[in-house]
Amino acid sequence: MNSKATLWGEVDEQGCLIFPPEMATQFSLQPGAKFRLEPDGNRIQMHRPVTHLTKVYIEPTDQCNITCRTCIRNAWNENLGRMTDATFERILESVRQLAPVPTIFFGGLGEPLFHKQTVAWIARAKTSGARVEMITNGTMLTEKRSRALIDAGLDVIWVSIDGATPESYADVRLGAELPKVIANLSRFRKMRRGSHRPRPEIGIAFVAMARNIHDLPEVLRLGRSLGAKHFSVSNVMPYTADMQAEMLYTHTLRDITYMNSPWHAKLSLPRMDINDKTQAAFMQALQSDYNINFAGNSLGGATDVCNFIEGGTASIGWDGGVSPCWPLMHNHTSYLHGKPHRSRRHVVGNVNERELLDIWLDEAYVTYRQKVQSFAFAPCTYCGGCELSEENEEDCFGNEFPACGGCLWAQGVIQCP
Repeated sequence: MNSKATLWGEVDEQGCLIFPPEMATQFSLQPGAKFRLEPDGNRIQMHRPVTHLTKVYIEPTDQCNITCRTCIRNAWNENLGRMTDATFERILESVRQLAPVPTIFFGGLGEPLFHKQTVAWIARAKTSGARVEMITNGTMLTEKRSRALIDAGLDVIWVSIDGATPESYADVRLGAELPKVIANLSRFRKMRRGSHRPRPEIGIAFVAMARNIHDLPEVLRLGRSLGAKHFSVSNVMPYTADMQAEMLYTHTLRDITYMNSPWHAKLSLPRMDINDKTQAAFMQALQSDYNINFAGNSLGGATDVCNFIEGGTASIGWDGGVSPCWPLMHNHTSYLHGKPHRSRRHVVGNVNERELLDIWLDEAYVTYRQKVQSFAFAPCTYCGGCELSEENEEDCFGNEFPACGGCLWAQGVIQCP
């Protein structure tokens, strides 16, 4: 049953499209705003204006209390630090000026609760009227912190769980214990105020690897038993050479070139029972060289799409540096097609020096976001054949830094909550 309210637009006598006020406000469709339209069968896909800031990722710290096999810190020499109160207040001051107020997400490349001010900042962020989310490894979710987070008004808490047994979990998250995390999250759930829709809602984030993919069904069941309403599954990003063996998308990187390609036939698949009778045939159809449409939805829509840009997000590191996305927040090396791929940090401004809105609306930054939205970069994730694919400095299409053709987030392979 579809409970969504129907919104109607209309075309005026001059042929101009008029949006209903609710939608105009939600997508910041102010007079003069420009947005991209894309035909999609019988529908028209509208991309929000690149000037619309809808979500701000805040990295309280890039430090953590545990060590994980999947962590970027296993292969970098970045400075470790913690955001100051002054930097956070600068961010909050800018957020308060926006209407609608963007979502604030406390995360990044460290453990947010490893910063003693994060809980207080969540409470401060809620006073701006923002929806506030946070991701945590769950090991520091004590009874005292749980009460403080609930009282602060946190909307969603994401907990990373990469294994369904104490052994498989500890094999990935070194220094952490699954029974403790489950106990912490179970207590957190019970401490929330009684309601048909209790807050904060609980989300489970899972990083899929060869060593733990068999645990995914049980992690989903575990999450449901803990009251989770949101689930996010990502592939692993191999930051070290040995983590390449954990990748579950070697063929996927080659296959993505066929999705939504004008050179390949279209295959429309219906919804059906996935069981012993249908599973093998259905999976073979999905893996065929066709443009796949499933139940009216294209499965190729995740390729060459930067969800950070599409979602109107900005990522702010602990030092106040503003980057277009998580992957560009820090210098790092990952592996693509068996070779090191070096990504240089891209900072478009610092909130300690300029207002966030001034940075966001900077002409060069707006132009960059428009460029990424069209994604006219070299197909490095598919090709990867030349030395240019080993860095994000430039590509064979003539794009200069940052060249995003080797980004696995843009291919729907890696994703963040």
